[in-house]
Amino acid sequence: MFESLSERLNLTFKKLKGQGKLTEANMKEGLREVRLALLEADVHYKVAKDFIEKVRDRALGQEVLSSLTPAQQVIKIVQEELTTLMGGLRQDLNLAGRPPIPIMLAGLQGSGKTTTAGKLALWLKNKNFRPALVSADVYRPAAIEQLRKVGEMAGVEVYPSDPQADPVDLCVKAWEWAGQRGLSPLIMDTAGRLHIDQTLMEELKRIKERVRPNEILLVADAMTGQDAINMAQKFNEWLDLTGVVLTKMEGDARGGAALSIKAVIEKPIKFIGVGEKLEALEPFYPDRLASRILGMGDVLTLIEKAQSQFDQKQAEELARKIRKEAFTLDDFKEQLRQIKKLGSLEQILNMVPGLNKIKGLKDAQPDEKELVHVEAMINSMTPDERRNAQIINGSRRKRIAKGSGTTVQEVNKLLKNFEQVQKMLKQVSKGGKKALKRGYLPF
Repeated sequence: MFESLSERLNLTFKKLKGQGKLTEANMKEGLREVRLALLEADVHYKVAKDFIEKVRDRALGQEVLSSLTPAQQVIKIVQEELTTLMGGLRQDLNLAGRPPIPIMLAGLQGSGKTTTAGKLALWLKNKNFRPALVSADVYRPAAIEQLRKVGEMAGVEVYPSDPQADPVDLCVKAWEWAGQRGLSPLIMDTAGRLHIDQTLMEELKRIKERVRPNEILLVADAMTGQDAINMAQKFNEWLDLTGVVLTKMEGDARGGAALSIKAVIEKPIKFIGVGEKLEALEPFYPDRLASRILGMGDVLTLIEKAQSQFDQKQAEELARKIRKEAFTLDDFKEQLRQIKKLGSLEQILNMVPGLNKIKGLKDAQPDEKELVHVEAMINSMTPDERRNAQIINGSRRKRIAKGSGTTVQEVNKLLKNFEQVQKMLKQVSKGGKKALKRGYLPF
């Protein structure tokens, strides 16, 4: 996400830092580089132009040029303007009013509406709501069945849509059904087309008029760049959108849609899809994304993810085991599972400030399959072996490798890594804060 833009901007800032004292001349050169970086990232040309003018007005002021750290001041200004460009503050869903609260999803076919409906339902369920889903897509084969399966995976109720019914009547009946069952919000997955046409827009407009949704969210594929922005403009003209959900952000190395869409249609991005799993939906925080783009990480989102995925009792039990130096291979496996819940290792590394700049880590592509192999090897061990790794001799290693479909060398590597983790945890247990300051971190 934003990989090419981040690299280009960081290279530009590195040049500015190397100047020592900034002048109007080298500042203008730096801003020209920033403008080119934005255009290469597929940012709308007018948005890029306005952005550079705002940064220039602030960056060429005396408080920056006379500052002891002018390059850092410029980075701060770029970060603040990026945040403003993407909407400033986080915009929450409007869930006020008498339930069931209707939420309408719109967008072109293939943008990920149905999956997003399931992701949003799961997100709301985790916030202690009782969401429900309804498919108003009676045109696409198997669309109703797809939403039923997505709802099943998310653990939420789905209205049994009749493929012969009128989409508008479907939404009205589903709203009444949700009210009778005490379910809210009701997420309406509407039909998409391969391109915008009047029939589609009129149908969506009729659903809006009959159901009066609190939220009309456009689901747009971030990877389509300028096309996503053009499409957003047309949908907004017809429906007066309340917000946008950008999907497939994890595959968008440029990020032009995320940077441009708020400025062009003046509607906030409310969520971003960052993967295929139902859990891969993040609330959109402009300030956090601006930090990520500038290589400053996003610790707050990482902490929130960890808090939502990690079990408090398990964490307390782990702390007790660390204090008693009773950390086993079973505990090691459980921690790897917890880490996998946060997303890909690459995503986690990018959220931690500085890690994406460390030589070696920056270009490394963490092998997710290795975690699967580790789990398989631990599962092939006996309970005694998992409790006490010291008893795993040569013949046991061969058996474990054979049982997990790996090699003895891989088993050796796992045991060596586990031994190092045990040593670090021992230091943490004995040294407490002092050990942590010396750089000993359990994971």
